[in-house]
Amino acid sequence: QVHVVESGGGLVQAGGPRRLSCAASGGTFSSYAMGWFRQAPGKEREFVAGISRSGGSTLYADSVKGRVTISRDNAKNTVYLQMNTLKLEDAAVHYCAARGGVYAYTNKDKYDVWGQGTQVTVSS
Repeated sequence: QVHVVESGGGLVQAGGPRRLSCAASGGTFSSYAMGWFRQAPGKEREFVAGISRSGGSTLYADSVKGRVTISRDNAKNTVYLQMNTLKLEDAAVHYCAARGGVYAYTNKDKYDVWGQGTQVTVSS
């Protein structure tokens, strides 16, 4: 089974960009659809973006559409989340998740493997 580790979180000023990375190991990365989720204090974990195992199909939450791009490099076993024009409400622990299948889903229960998360803090 694949194992995933997120990186790239930190403090960013509102309006600025941040790129998160998720490195996978221990499995055939190209067999997994990937998703990014986030969880703010006191809130449910919510879907941010997802990408199919080939990278040909992507999904975005309405709250981030137009500001966020998910991509993957199967040769590097890595999925990325490029976030632009960050808002205060984007601050959260961001999690990478993998599911064995072709397509990503917005439902977190569809994912089998989760990383530890990386904190994104947005300052005003």
